[in-house]
Amino acid sequence: MSVPQRILIAPSGFKESLDAETVARSIAAGVRRVLPGVQITAVPIADGGEGTAATLAAATDGVLVPVNVTGPVGEPVEAHYAKLGGTAAGTAVVEMAAAAGLRLIPRKLRDPGATTTYGVGELIRAALDEGIRTIVVGCGDSGTSDGGAGALQALGARVLDGEGNDLPFGGSALINAERLDLSGLHPAMRDATIILACNQHNVLCGKQGVARVFGPQKGASPKQVEELAKAMRQWARVLERDGQAPGIDYRTGPGTGASGGLGAGLAALGAQLVPRFEALIDSGLAGLDLDTLMRKADLVITAEGAIDFQTPNGKVPAVIARRAQLAGVPVLALAGSLGKGAPNVHDIGIDAIASIMTLPMNLEDAVANGEQLLIEATERTMRLLLLGAAVSSSVDARHHALRPA
Repeated sequence: MSVPQRILIAPSGFKESLDAETVARSIAAGVRRVLPGVQITAVPIADGGEGTAATLAAATDGVLVPVNVTGPVGEPVEAHYAKLGGTAAGTAVVEMAAAAGLRLIPRKLRDPGATTTYGVGELIRAALDEGIRTIVVGCGDSGTSDGGAGALQALGARVLDGEGNDLPFGGSALINAERLDLSGLHPAMRDATIILACNQHNVLCGKQGVARVFGPQKGASPKQVEELAKAMRQWARVLERDGQAPGIDYRTGPGTGASGGLGAGLAALGAQLVPRFEALIDSGLAGLDLDTLMRKADLVITAEGAIDFQTPNGKVPAVIARRAQLAGVPVLALAGSLGKGAPNVHDIGIDAIASIMTLPMNLEDAVANGEQLLIEATERTMRLLLLGAAVSSSVDARHHALRPA
């Protein structure tokens, strides 16, 4: 075992705490405390969630365009989309979390039956009004479960009940959905290419549907979970009949459950549901050749807010680990917390995991001190790595000395 000379840092952000750029910078600072001369390549990973628009704007010399939109609880919020530059000029990135993210919902108002993606549709509409016709929508860190109905309404669609009345915001109302009227859809949608960068494991209905898997995380009670599950099934029936993309499996098709069903809603308008890393990294959108960078590294360090049983299902550490495994490079994953099933990630190519917290602390303190905790955790882990290298070198030297001449 030898000390790594070239380290690739490829983390996502820590939800509601640190963006990917800050995570990468903090890890690099912790590494340099132990290995000041090491060559570091830091590549913050845009995963579709919080910070995606800013990450891709920075990577392409683009800009963030501010837009005031309707937030998830119906109040105005300051959001943005990215207008990319360089070879990606002419493309916009809409980060759904900027308009309908969980962080925008006060804890006492977290009700996935009532929250809306209307602001996401307003961001798409703003990009269309500026003349942009290729729009990538990053799905992640959502606080909604409205099947994308709100976004469709913002783009000019009408979601109607059996008597022809417009439905109010929220996923719970979709139990009464009977018709989707697209006659008033924004005219630019006819020429637009909408790509949803989503987790393909997320589906709209069934045992693994958004209501049952993510509803409780967004504040749903057990009773609400069942109500939302029924509402999503009804919404899928309406999309199948009235959507512009016949033949799609809106119930269990890959990605239909992205961001509380935003995937299904926008797919009904012809949007493409693309695995998020394929859409955000492999597409060349950010001019990034991650696999080549991995082949040049001695160690890859990735990170995410939580490592648990969900990590293998398309989370950043899992994707990074699988690619690093193909390149024959070891992987260290750091996390804000280690949850149920965390040790199982060793089966997908993550060689070691570490939490940034060494003492019990409440969430507020962890979030407030996340950057410093991450720096210190990286330093501790790198010192353990150095210890392992020293032990390996000592053992090798002793065995060599004991060999017969």
